[in-house]
Formats: sequence, C-alpha cells, structure tokens
Amino acid sequence: MAKTKGIYTCDACGAQHLKWQGQCPDCGKWNALSETQLNLRKGSQGSSRALSVESTRLDSLDIKRVERSGSGLSELDRVLGGGLVPGSVVLIGGDPGIGKSTLLLSVVASVSQNKQSCYVTGEESLDQIALRASRLGVDEAPVRLYSETCVETIIETLRVSTPQVLVIDSIQTLFSEQLGSAPGSVAQLRECAAQLVRFAKDYNVATVLVGHVTKEGVLAGPRVLEHMVDTVLYFESDLGSRFRILRSAKNRFGAANELGFFVMGEEGFKEVKNPSAIFLSRRTDSVPGSVTLVTRESSRSLLVEVQALVDENLGTSPRRLAQGLDSQRLALLLAVLHRHSGIGLSGHDVFTNVVGGLRVSETAADLAVCLATLSSYNEKAIPANIVVFGEVGLTGEIRPVPYGEERLAEAKKYGFEKAIVPVANIPQSKIGMEIFGVEKLGEVLNILS
Repeated sequence: MAKTKGIYTCDACGAQHLKWQGQCPDCGKWNALSETQLNLRKGSQGSSRALSVESTRLDSLDIKRVERSGSGLSELDRVLGGGLVPGSVVLIGGDPGIGKSTLLLSVVASVSQNKQSCYVTGEESLDQIALRASRLGVDEAPVRLYSETCVETIIETLRVSTPQVLVIDSIQTLFSEQLGSAPGSVAQLRECAAQLVRFAKDYNVATVLVGHVTKEGVLAGPRVLEHMVDTVLYFESDLGSRFRILRSAKNRFGAANELGFFVMGEEGFKEVKNPSAIFLSRRTDSVPGSVTLVTRESSRSLLVEVQALVDENLGTSPRRLAQGLDSQRLALLLAVLHRHSGIGLSGHDVFTNVVGGLRVSETAADLAVCLATLSSYNEKAIPANIVVFGEVGLTGEIRPVPYGEERLAEAKKYGFEKAIVPVANIPQSKIGMEIFGVEKLGEVLNILS
C-alpha cells in the first residue's frame, strides 16, 4: 500500500524541508513554506537503474550526426540557434493570449511532414485544437493529439510509439501521481518537468514546454525550472500591437538574447523579414526630440527611433519616465548633461520612449538618449539622415561599443548618409557614409550646431 508523507516546499525557490519554518533557509523568504503530500509506494525506494554506467570518450563523439529540425519559421529557427535539437527541452512563456499555442501548433504541423510529432494539451479539448488548426489551415497535418494531464500516463503512452517532436501545453496543468499536491504547485512543476526532461534525453525527443508567466512577466514556478531546460524563450508584445517578439533568455545550443519578429494575423503568425521598418518612423521630415539609434540584439543590428520630450515642470519634483529604456540610466545621463554640457533640467519633466515597444538595455543607446533630450529641450530637430550610437561615461567621454562596423552597415542599407559614433568605432574601410567620430559629449553638440 502507498504511504503518505508530508513535506514542506518553498513557493519561491522550490526547496523542500521536513518540517515547517517561518523563513525558508535557502532563499530567506518568510511564510513561503506550504505542505504537500508525498505518496511513497511500496518498493519505490529501490532503484531500477543500473549501479554503474559505461563511459564514452569525448573524441569519439560525432557532432555531425546531430541534425537540427527546421520549425518551418526561419525567425524561430534563428532564436533557437538553427532549429530544434534532438533531445533538447525548450521552455516558452508569455502573457495569456499572446499566441504561444498558435505558434506551436503551426510549428508541430510543419514538422510533422517529415518527422513524427505529438501535441499534448492539458488546457483545451481536442475539438478546440481542431478549430484552431482549421483556422490556421493545418487541419490535414498528421499530428498525434492527446488530451491528458497525468505525466506518468503521458510518458508511458509515448514510450510505445516515441515521437521525434513533442509539445506540452502547458506544464502548469500536469500533475504527478507520486505527489499529493495540486497541479501547478512548486513540487508538481519540478517533478513533472524532471520526468519530461529525463524522457526527452533518454529517447532523444525534441520537447517544447509551454509555461505560464506571473504578473511581473517572468515564468511562473520555481527558478529551478529554467535551469532544468536547455532553452528558455519569452514572447513579448506591446499592448494592442499585432507584432510579436520572441526572445531567447537562455540557449545551450545557440546565442542567448537572440530575437525573432512575427506579426499576428487571422491565419496565424507571419515572419517579419524587415524588423527595422517596425521601429522606424514613416516621417520624411525631421522633428525635435527624435533621433535614430542603431542597436544590437545578439547577432542582429536594428534601427530604432528614440524619442524624448522635455517639458517645463509646474510641480515640486520633476518627473523622469523611460519606456523601453532604463529609468536609472536616464537619470544618470541627465546628470552628465548638466555637469559637462551646462544644461540643467532640474525644472523640467523628461520623458523618453523607444518606438515600437522594443526594450533596449545596452549602453550604446546613451548617446541617442542625450541627443534626443537636447533636441527636445532646444526645439531643434536632428537631421533625419543621421544615425548615432555610443556609450556616455560619467566624465562626459564617448566610449566605443561592440560591432560598430556591423551597425554602420545596417544603417547604410536603409539609406542613412551620416553617422555620429565614438572615435574607436570609425571603420578602417569606407562604407559609403559620412562618419563623425567623437570623444567628448561637447564635440557632438558642435557637430549639430
């Protein structure tokens, strides 16, 4: 007979303890331990695995035999590092309704033309999946569908006819019979994910897990869940926008922080081959407070429009708001402008924004933020044919940034004629643009005056 044992699991970090404590010893969070029931079956303490394993020499492995599976979407393949790797586990998260299930159903239908594919749903019925497949035009795809939430049942079923690609939608709906807690709890998430990861590695199945996100936009559940998988992807979108951005936060088989761009339509996702066109304004004339930045996201250079609005403050404390940029970095740059350019904005509100909903975290955006702020303050437009990038130091120096030549090549492709860059980023060869190299913030003001 099965015995029931109580164990206390931390809701924050997933650590397990034999007795309840007010504070988790591992992460230090208070009142985070909750009791879960662990079913101990007779004979479960014994191990069915062998007591020893055979070793394999590193130089005997052939990486050429590992063939990636194309997803049918080149933007998704770019984020994954070239496609799905056999035996890998991908965790994808995003806000409700952003299109995770729609994207994965299209992918598994495309892959099923060449590889045996399986889609397991715990949130929707098979009829609902059929309706979505009909809308996407993939209802004739030979995809095996299962509507099941018990992870042991799923794994035993798949062992009979092992697929090459597996999608689980979603990990929060699964539960293990070995635990007495409810689906979606920390213990259930960790146990279900561990069993699926082991199944994927043992049977060489490319597995994709769909995960829920919290109100902060991070994946729900213990942080250990992200450490167990090979790749973590996030779906991002601006409110009310049709465009979707797929970002890799972790990737053992490719570059991290890679971006893929999609547009959501009635027939599913379509790839955006020209993502810079999303973030650039359609205006042909110059306006104060706007400047074009060449940012770098992993292996891709993007042109984005940085806007700033400087307005007189009528209250007691000025407001500092940055959308798509770091607010703390904005306050630092305003202090540098005051100290080294003599422009004090203590009596003004300053608002900055990156057009299109993209978030830029690199310091190469410093120069663009400073120029957009000065342009709005002086009500003097920066010419529309100029692009800028560069890091601004606390002493007012303009520091170089990585991939300067690649950024300039991207700007040249879109017809920009001039660029203001750090001196160290001036290319050795001519690229057909007029390049202004600067070392100090004051030199930039002289060029634009």
